[in-house]
Amino acid sequence: MIFFRLPPSIEGCAARVTVSCLVLLSASTGVSIASSLEANKNTISLYDAVSKTIEHNPDLRAFDFQLKAQQGRVQQAGLAPSPELSFDLEDVLGTGNNQGVKSAQATLSIGWVLERGVRQSYVDAARAGSSLISVEADIRQLDAAAETARRYLVSLAYQAREVNSNNMVLLAKETIKSVTKRVKAGKALGAELSRAQAELARRKLQHEDIEHEWLSANRRLAAQWGEMTPSFTHVEGNLTAPLQIASFETLKSLLPQNPEFERLLSEQLLKKSQLQLALAQDTPSWRVNAGIRHNNSSDDQALVAGITIPFGERVRNPGRIVTARANLAQIDSKEHATRVRIETTLFVIYEKLQHNLHVIKAVRSEIIPHLKQALNEAQRAYKLGRYSYLELRTVQAELLDAQNELIEASIDARRNMIEIERLTGVRLARPTTTGSPR
Repeated sequence: MIFFRLPPSIEGCAARVTVSCLVLLSASTGVSIASSLEANKNTISLYDAVSKTIEHNPDLRAFDFQLKAQQGRVQQAGLAPSPELSFDLEDVLGTGNNQGVKSAQATLSIGWVLERGVRQSYVDAARAGSSLISVEADIRQLDAAAETARRYLVSLAYQAREVNSNNMVLLAKETIKSVTKRVKAGKALGAELSRAQAELARRKLQHEDIEHEWLSANRRLAAQWGEMTPSFTHVEGNLTAPLQIASFETLKSLLPQNPEFERLLSEQLLKKSQLQLALAQDTPSWRVNAGIRHNNSSDDQALVAGITIPFGERVRNPGRIVTARANLAQIDSKEHATRVRIETTLFVIYEKLQHNLHVIKAVRSEIIPHLKQALNEAQRAYKLGRYSYLELRTVQAELLDAQNELIEASIDARRNMIEIERLTGVRLARPTTTGSPR
């Protein structure tokens, strides 16, 4: 298994993707694309593709603005209510002794609210909201990286199909040469040459179709980092390199690293903060004031002070408290359901992967070698007139089917590996070995 570690600037974004499918970069070959990559250096690696996605994916950038908005809410939550300046004028413009302003009493005071812990609850709830958004951003980044790995795999698959298809075109051309010699020697009918030429045309059409699909796959891959026109023509990797898979129990032990559980933990913190806020809001705030009073008739001053304490119903916020407690209790149930779902999914995908590996091993070691030997013997027999064109064509088709089966099983295996890595949430690390075909 080959690991990658992202640069610090990206690693801080929590792009935690294993991509054991980075064994795509192993040097062993089945359907090797090394020669084509040597001829064309305009390639991209999976590591670079994921790095570009984390840095430039258009959908991920929206979370930067959400985080900034939430930081504003945290800042706002920390602001206490402003003190209030009051000015009261009494005993003026009345009758008798209160005529005019001779008996006026002027009071200048400052009042403020004693929130009694509510402010900190607002701050804690806002910070918990920031934590949840950060986790959501991490999950989106992980999803984006996994999607890039999937699209990279599709490009690599068409790249391998293109190599295989090109080999089939070359084989069809060689067959035409053999048939032409037999026709000229009068040992075969012209119909055989016509059929061989039709087969070559069919192989060329298939090759052209694969090339179009390959271009589209590269375009979809480049779109992951907002690139309208791909700056690469090839992707690095060896699709049929041997895979090393950990045991199910080992993979199961990694499930707690799944970001879904981190999100549930952040949700739990948020719900707890919301419950504490609801309880704090249930306690009424007190208002106090203090100031100075001037009596105009006696030209005296005096200090004044007061406090306002609400009374009435003791429980002022029952509905929100019940809701907050229910939401908090829901998290525990959701965590259990998530654990069951993820572990079941892991088991199903792991079994599919084991089947993929069994197919790959059987086709690679038990089927393709025998068919290659059979094709060599069929070609010699055809040249000697002991095999008909139909028999030669049948052996060629069987070998082509086996090679395609190997490619498709390898694609399915790596696709399942990507899904397993998405479930386990293991961090992507820098390669510890070299051998990427170039």
